[in-house]
Amino acid sequence: MAPMPPDHPVVPATDARSWLLVSAAHSRHLGDTCTGAADAVIYDLEDGVVPSARPAAREALYLWLTRGGTGWVRINPAGSEDWNHDLDALDGAPGLLGVMLAKCESAEQVTETFIRLPAGTPVLALVESALGIERAYDIASAEPTFRLAFGSGDFRRDTGAADLAPALSYARGRLVVASRAAGLPGPIDGPTLTTAEDALTDALAVTRTMGLSGKLCMHPEQAPVINRALSPTPTDIDWARDVIDQLGADGTRVRDGSDIPRLARARAIHRLASVFARS
Repeated sequence: MAPMPPDHPVVPATDARSWLLVSAAHSRHLGDTCTGAADAVIYDLEDGVVPSARPAAREALYLWLTRGGTGWVRINPAGSEDWNHDLDALDGAPGLLGVMLAKCESAEQVTETFIRLPAGTPVLALVESALGIERAYDIASAEPTFRLAFGSGDFRRDTGAADLAPALSYARGRLVVASRAAGLPGPIDGPTLTTAEDALTDALAVTRTMGLSGKLCMHPEQAPVINRALSPTPTDIDWARDVIDQLGADGTRVRDGSDIPRLARARAIHRLASVFARS
């Protein structure tokens, strides 16, 4: 089946809020896949596909990406046999928007992956272990790193941490600080597996207050909830408009040093509101 055009305007990946994971094991039916309102779609060649099914999934995904389909692809950990096969399979696929590198633990792994990809392909580093969290700034600072993401499930398995906000606050905070220090967009939080909207809403409150600006999801119906929660609120937008009116869009009416960060935040909110208004 021919790829269907997106049913909503594209949000730039730097600002994307909802990142929908879709198993590439179903890639023969990608034309029928419902991606809903997700800002970005990641076709999964790692945990979403059993090893024995990966060769067929790679072949079908390559055909999809060469026949008008587009999307990101989650590939297997750097240095593994499956990583090599994933990169070989994606070579020359015109619809490849970028890759998510699973279980990333070093800047070198990002660079090695980037070298194997078509020139300029962005690499989203999925950090999923204690070692990866401790090396977050090095990973974020690697020149090819496009954005960081939190593999919360594997991180909890690696560390024994509970699925509770306080238990994961250090890891989330490290990713937020590392991203900011390296000049990257805000990181992408791990998924909420339940489809219950109240649980997702509670999780998104943590995502937003911790400073992450995107979230992985496993179900298309989660995307609108994520998009609303990670967009500027009407109150935010009104505040930003008032600050810009007061200080001037170009800062000509800035009175002292404390006005500068206020104006910067107001500009950022205004920009995001403009981007998301089109989505």
